[in-house]
Amino acid sequence: MRDRRARLSVAVAYLVQGFCFAALLTQVGVLQEKFGFSDGELSLVLLAVPVVAGIGSVLAGLLSTRFGSSPVLRAGGPGVALAITAVGLAAQAWQLYLALAFVGLMLGVVDATMNMQGVSVERRYGRPVLNSFHAVWSVGAILGALATAGTSRLDWSIAASLGSVAVLGAILALAAGPWQLRRAEEVADVPPGAATAVPWRPVILVGVAMMLMFIADSAVSNWSTVFLDHAFAASTSVAALGLAAYQAMMLVGRTAGDLIVRRFGPVGVVSVGGVVGGLGLGLVAASQTAAMGIAGFAVVGIGLSLVVPQSFSAAGRLDPAGTGVAIARVNLFNYVGFVVGAGLIGAVAESASLRLAFVVPAVLAAGIVALAPAFRTSAPNPAAEIPAPAPS
Repeated sequence: MRDRRARLSVAVAYLVQGFCFAALLTQVGVLQEKFGFSDGELSLVLLAVPVVAGIGSVLAGLLSTRFGSSPVLRAGGPGVALAITAVGLAAQAWQLYLALAFVGLMLGVVDATMNMQGVSVERRYGRPVLNSFHAVWSVGAILGALATAGTSRLDWSIAASLGSVAVLGAILALAAGPWQLRRAEEVADVPPGAATAVPWRPVILVGVAMMLMFIADSAVSNWSTVFLDHAFAASTSVAALGLAAYQAMMLVGRTAGDLIVRRFGPVGVVSVGGVVGGLGLGLVAASQTAAMGIAGFAVVGIGLSLVVPQSFSAAGRLDPAGTGVAIARVNLFNYVGFVVGAGLIGAVAESASLRLAFVVPAVLAAGIVALAPAFRTSAPNPAAEIPAPAPS
């Protein structure tokens, strides 16, 4: 019963994070119009979020090593909700910059600690479950995108839209927090004499693959609504469907992800995913209608859906003591990808076109295929490598 409650609590943390994050991202076009940013200026604004999030991830790693990830996550969840509320209320550019910095810090804290909790739950279950958590994140992201679409149709202000999402997110985070794993429950038993140091080389290889995935994710998350608006004059409610389709197919892939990985292994899953994701980005770049663009974003979602959970799962197995150090390190590549993606897509959009900008992550997706062998640290049957108690 304890493990099931912990799994439910951690799933709620993923849900809230996806919900709040997508609700904010689908308002990017509104923020651009409200503050009069060019595509280049918008890319610089978006660049600040993952930079600060990287700081948040490092901070989470330091605090979690000392206190455990649960206290940090329980503070970070409501913190994300408060941060997106501040974005909605920002009336001047400097207020927006401060609010987005706060968003980045809280996102980094929660991203790192919820994955520490997720890997700990997976270790206690003794079988793959991390994909299911990321599937729940996608559910939250879909709901966040649909919340923007719905409130836009009702002509709600950005403050009212983000504020309503934040209130619901904070309530869920506070309610589920007490069931998370405590520090003593997270730490794994390591046989005497076993190596406990976290190796850098496999962390870097897995991290670079995740970085390339997040360059593509940054392109979709930050620019899908802007692309559909600029290329096809789509309304805010229609433009939000690009991210919704992307996350919907992420959900499909991640829901079946644990079974798929057991059947085909992480190397094959990541390799095929990189190919499919690249083809989807190419479809977006070549799209002639909003519907075709939305379909392209959906293909990207199904292709890249398992790269991130497999990255964190591999990182967890590189840290046999369960300290969370490997997860915090791999999580940094998440933000490097977002930084590179935001800057790169914005630069190409400013100098050429936003349509051409989507070709860049399509080409880079080939790197995910090349780095797929690094995921061999995740054995076809991870349970065989993770001595853990059965769920109670």
